[in-house]
Amino acid sequence: MSPIRQNLQAITATIVAAAQESGRPPDAVQLLAVSKTFGPEAVLEAVAAGQRAFGENYLQEGVDKIQAVQQALGDSGPALEWHFIGPIQSNKTRPIAEHFAWVHTVEREKIAQRLSEQRPAGLAPLQICLQVNISGEASKSGVAPQDVAALAHKVAALPNLTLRGLMAIPEPADDFDQQRAAFAQLRTVYDQLRADGLALDTLSMGMSADLRAAIVEGATIVRVGSAIFGARHYNKA
Repeated sequence: MSPIRQNLQAITATIVAAAQESGRPPDAVQLLAVSKTFGPEAVLEAVAAGQRAFGENYLQEGVDKIQAVQQALGDSGPALEWHFIGPIQSNKTRPIAEHFAWVHTVEREKIAQRLSEQRPAGLAPLQICLQVNISGEASKSGVAPQDVAALAHKVAALPNLTLRGLMAIPEPADDFDQQRAAFAQLRTVYDQLRADGLALDTLSMGMSADLRAAIVEGATIVRVGSAIFGARHYNKA
C-alpha cells in the first residue's frame, strides 16, 4: 500500500472517530487534501486511493496542476473538486473564477464582485466561504468577526456565486480546550448568520494539528496537507 493511501486511511479514521465523539455522522465532514507544493503525480496517487477534493494555495501552481491532472485522467476519469484556499490578489481573480469550484478565502467585497463577474457562464456558481480572522492576528488574512455579517449579505446577493459558509485559521494552540474555544467563536458567528436568514452549511476549519477540536465544534470541511502527502518543500512555491 502506498504511503499516501495509508495516510488517507489514517486521517479518515481520525475524522470518523472525532465525528462519532461529537455525535455527528462521519459523512458530515469532508476531507480536503491540500496538495500545494506537490506535483500532479501525488494528486493522482490520492485520486487512486479514493480522494476527490483538493485544495491549492498558489494560483499558478494550482491551475497548472488542475490541467495536468485532468489531462492524465482523461474524460473517463473521476470528477474532482478543486478548492482555492490561498490569499487572493484582485488582479488574479479571473483564473480562480475559471478553474476552481470553491474559494475559501474571500475577505473583501471587491474580490467577491470580481469573482462573480468573471465566473464563466457555462460553469456552476462558484462556492464561496468568507475567511474570518477569528484570533485577531495582524499577520493573518480575514475579515474581523464583527464585520462578517455586512460582507456576508453583500456576497450572498451577487450572481454566479453561492455563499456557503465561513473559513478560519485560528492562532495555533497545543491545548485541546483552547483549540475548541477558537473554533467555537467561528461557530457562533456562523450560527448568527444562519439565524439572520443566510442559508449557510459550511464551516471550513481544522488542519492536521487541530482536526479533532474542529470537528467536535462542527467543522464540515477539514484541510489536511502534510499528514497526507508528507513534508513540504517550499523552494518551488
